This record gives sequence, structure tokens and C-alpha cells, in this order.
Amino acid sequence: LPAASMVAVTAPSVACSQYVARYLGKRSSAVPLRPLRRTAPATTCASGRDPLPSTSGRDPLPSVLIIHTGGTLGMQTEAFDEPEKLQSSVQGAVVFKEGTGGDYTKTLQPGKLLQNLVTTVPELQTFANLEVKVLMNKDSCQIGPKQWIRMAQELHTRRDEFDAFVIVHGTDTMAYTASALSLMLSGFAKPIILTGSQLPLSMPRSDARQNLIDTITCATAGFSAPHVQLEEVALCFGGVLLRGNRARKTSATIYSAFDSPTYPPLARLGVGVEWRRRALLQYEDTDGVSYTKRAYTPRLKLDPNVIRLPIVPGCDPKIVYGDLYARGVRGIVLEAFGVGNMPWTKETGWIPWLRSQRKQGMMIYLTSQCESGELHPELYRTGSLALELGAVSGPMMTPECAVVKLMLCLAHPDLPPAQPIAGEL
Repeated sequence: LPAASMVAVTAPSVACSQYVARYLGKRSSAVPLRPLRRTAPATTCASGRDPLPSTSGRDPLPSVLIIHTGGTLGMQTEAFDEPEKLQSSVQGAVVFKEGTGGDYTKTLQPGKLLQNLVTTVPELQTFANLEVKVLMNKDSCQIGPKQWIRMAQELHTRRDEFDAFVIVHGTDTMAYTASALSLMLSGFAKPIILTGSQLPLSMPRSDARQNLIDTITCATAGFSAPHVQLEEVALCFGGVLLRGNRARKTSATIYSAFDSPTYPPLARLGVGVEWRRRALLQYEDTDGVSYTKRAYTPRLKLDPNVIRLPIVPGCDPKIVYGDLYARGVRGIVLEAFGVGNMPWTKETGWIPWLRSQRKQGMMIYLTSQCESGELHPELYRTGSLALELGAVSGPMMTPECAVVKLMLCLAHPDLPPAQPIAGEL
């Protein structure tokens, strides 16, 4: 995107307003912000003179890049029906105008977006110096491997420029994107936090305001007491901070829309912030003090030819799914029953079908339809046979993460699906 697509809120911009106020003979009530932590272009006053330097004497604020990708948070209210029109049918809930799916204005610009953010949520400026980039403006159902690669490339390119990164994203595929970025940018070692909202920021009952404050709080937690440094991709929503590749969307309507059935929250945000230090990636499997340094290993390619297949009772895969490999599919996330069981009858021949796909080179990752628990396919006849055929199993991943992990492994054949690289297993 052109340089015009970037905008920063810096301490000098406040100093500039103070200068103009004094120039006009008026007293400014603005509180000076601390200077940028990193080198940034100076913001000049409207008069063309240089801004006054910060005299606050405080430590520099961390720098945070907010990457906008779309979703409900930044939508205009014109995309929604008037609440009074819906009062009788849905008790005042605000929904999209029928047939629109929301408003994704192609001309959305970061200047206007950032202005809305700092006007509606001025507290954000007390945590960090913010810069916004509108990378895309899409309904999250339109975001997939191509967009994940684009986001990962942006983060990889700008890794050394900022202290933390926030991604504004729609909720429908946020868990997929969080999983993708965590795997593609293994060892990134800086906070990358995805957030969004159930209602637009401009609406009175929107959850966007609190989600943004919580997200910036967690992203900059390493720069103030108790100095908890996040070094992984996370998802912050509804008062909880979750590991990105363990998160799942569990509700389409309530504000606590995400959960993590296979891993505890990294933090809970209420009156204070309750960090679970031992759950953080760098302290995982330690006493919560010993630090594990992970090498930064960017993998910026994905093979999107992956499909999720739940085993349905009575379903004959030869009829229902047919020859998937011949149609271009290269990876299957097979969702078995329980700990890894599947039917074994003449009418539902899953093993013969799997054998035919494996012979052609299909990669198969065996997981469960259960949300939590351990996989032990070797305990059952069909599960054991699937493993003998070359299906891969391991500690359970979320379905969203399993799909992305298979895409990554297909694009990087040296990476086994059962090898943990970002706390996903």
C-alpha cells in the first residue's frame, strides 16, 4: 500500500496542538504524551513549524502497529438496521441489513480509522504510540491462505520496527488466522494479538472498546509492572487472552465469543489482569521462571488443498467423498470418534478408502470430534490400521489449527505434522 495508507499517533502531535494553542493565545489543556520508543517521522504543526519536544520526563512508550483486516469492529453504522425496527422481533438487537452481510467500504483509510479509534477510545494513547495500517478490509469469511500469507509477510517485514502488533479481524475465521500466524511465524518472540468485536466501535453497547483496551494492555504488558512479556500469537476477546492456535469461536451472539477447550487462558482481564505465567509459551513445561528461547523460523508458504472430514455414522466415504486426491486435495484432517475410532463394516469401509487415498500420496492427520481429551487411536482396530497406513496422529489440535498445520506441512515437507512448533500440541 502507498505511504498514505500509514498513519501514526505520536507524542509530537499533542505537542503540536499545544504549540498552536499557545500561538493563538489560548491555554491548552492537553496532557503531553511520552515520546515514541522508536524513530519515526516527526509530525509538524499546521503552521509548518516544528513541534515542541516532549517535556514529560517519562520513559518512552512502546510502539504498536495496528493492522486492520476488516470485520465488524470498524464497520459504519449504515450497514445495520435501526434498532427500533427490530425491537419487536429480536428484542432490540442490532443486525446487518438483510442481504448485505455488513459494510466493507473499499475506500477505508487508516487516517479516518485511527481518528475513530483514538477519539472513541482515547485511553489507548496512554499505553502506546500507535500506528495503523489497513492491510485489507474484508468480511473474515473471505480471509484464507492467501490473506494469511500476506499478513505473515507484513509482520515478518516489520518485526524489528515495533514492540508489539495488534490485528483487527472479523470473528468468523479469527481462530484460523491466529493459528496460521502462530505456525508461520514460529519464534517471532513479540506480541501478536488478534481482536475484534461483535458490534461496531461506533455503537453504544459495542464490545469493541473494551476489547481494544484489553488487547493493548496485554500487548504492552512487558513495559510496565509486573512486566509480563508475551512472546506468541494470542487472541484477546471478552475479557480473556487465549493462545491463538488453541482458540475456537463458540458463540455468534455473546461477547465472550471465544474459548480454549484444550489450554488454559494466558490471562483474564477484570479489575486487574490475572496472568497465568506458566501458560505462556516461553515458560511452558517449566516452573514458570525458566525461560525457553525459541529460534525465529518464518515459513511463509501454505498449500491450501486441505479438507476437514468428519466421520458420519452410516456414511460410505467412497460414495460421499470419492477420489479426493484425483480432484486436487492433498491433505485430510480426519475427525474420528472419541480417542480415534471409526466404523469397520462392509457398508462403511473407511480403511479401504483411506488406503486408496494414501497410496496416491494423500497426507492424513487423525484428530477427534471431541473438543478436548487425548487421542489414542492405537486402542482400536480401525485406529491402529489407519496409523499403519501412514495417517499421522498426536496430541489433539483444534480443527482450525489442524487444517492450517497440514497446509504448512504440505508446503514444507521437512516439517512433520506431529512436531510442535508454536504450542499447538
